[in-house]
Amino acid sequence: MKFTYTAERAGGEVYKGVAEAKDRFEVYGIIHREGGRLLRLQELNFGSMWTIEYWNTKISRISEYEKILFARNLGAMLTAGLALSRAFSVLERQTKNPKMSLVVSSIASDVRRGDSLHAALAKFPSIFAPLFVAMVRAGEEGGELPSSLQVVADQMERMYDLKKKIRGVLIYPCIILIAIVGIGILMMIEVVPTLAQTFSETGSSLPPSTQFVINLSNFLVHYTVFALGGGALILALLYAAARTKTGKRMTDFTFLHIPVIGGIVREVNSARTSRTLASLLSSGVDVVMSLEIVAEVVQNSYFREVIMAAMKGVSQGEPLSAAFVRREDLYPAFVGEMMGVGEETGQLAEMMKRLAIFYEQEVDRSTKDMSTVIEPFLMILIGAAVGFFAVSMITPIYSMSQNIN
Repeated sequence: MKFTYTAERAGGEVYKGVAEAKDRFEVYGIIHREGGRLLRLQELNFGSMWTIEYWNTKISRISEYEKILFARNLGAMLTAGLALSRAFSVLERQTKNPKMSLVVSSIASDVRRGDSLHAALAKFPSIFAPLFVAMVRAGEEGGELPSSLQVVADQMERMYDLKKKIRGVLIYPCIILIAIVGIGILMMIEVVPTLAQTFSETGSSLPPSTQFVINLSNFLVHYTVFALGGGALILALLYAAARTKTGKRMTDFTFLHIPVIGGIVREVNSARTSRTLASLLSSGVDVVMSLEIVAEVVQNSYFREVIMAAMKGVSQGEPLSAAFVRREDLYPAFVGEMMGVGEETGQLAEMMKRLAIFYEQEVDRSTKDMSTVIEPFLMILIGAAVGFFAVSMITPIYSMSQNIN
């Protein structure tokens, strides 16, 4: 059984915690050993779907931004000289997200009972990635936990910014395409049937393009629910297929070979690899473990294969840069060269940091250029769609007017 509790220390400090115990009496013993006095105790029952807590844990989510704030605020308080338990007491009071509050309370309880911070974080793998846990562990073992937390916060913030830039580029064309499809369906259901009836009454012959538009309109009018449901089903099946191993592989290959987008994919993965390696190596994590974590951070399977090859090579005494030099079709030649220089000079972490900054700036420039390219492409697409519809509908009308004359 799990319990949440609020307790008070002898000095008047009020704190929250989460305890796993067989009954309430065992919780009293846990709080007593922590040197506290129980103020409030509540059993957590997430097993029943009729409880608010159950749905709260299912619906609420912890955003990337909240994780960044957690790492940055905890690091700032430890840098200021607060004890770890005291810092968690402050975080417990400040956290507004119910799910995050429960996670913070659970971590704080483990830390108060003598567990290391990285061990407490590792109990929530869906929230704190291996990168986060590994850097905290390195900070604890090296006695530099505050600086490690600041580094991991910077790392997560950079990754968060990269995601926002990519999403920002994709949102505009997606909205335009959705609007085009929506307006097209509305025209097919509301406008085309009226014109089709007029053409039918006059008995005029219709061009193939006009007949295609009318047939499509008739299908949408008579089978609207089936058409919309079928479209949604196709999208769902494509999404499910893309999440399979084979589908993910095909998706990764496709994005790598699309003009313009392929270059951005290479730059994004180069930036992620460099930034993650720089953060881990500067925190004291060994190269092999760093590469293992990088392989989880890099999402494209083709780039992940390069990381795994580098990890195997380093384990066998090969330079880190060798695997990247062999795959210049994925990682730009500049990546392997900078790694080689870093290894030769003993400043690999610093070189990785410079490399990360360079490719993050390249991603920023490329996304801006892509926005410029997308606009005329969308205008051509919209013009082609409108032109096809206009010609298909106007041609029979023009023929009718000629016959009347």
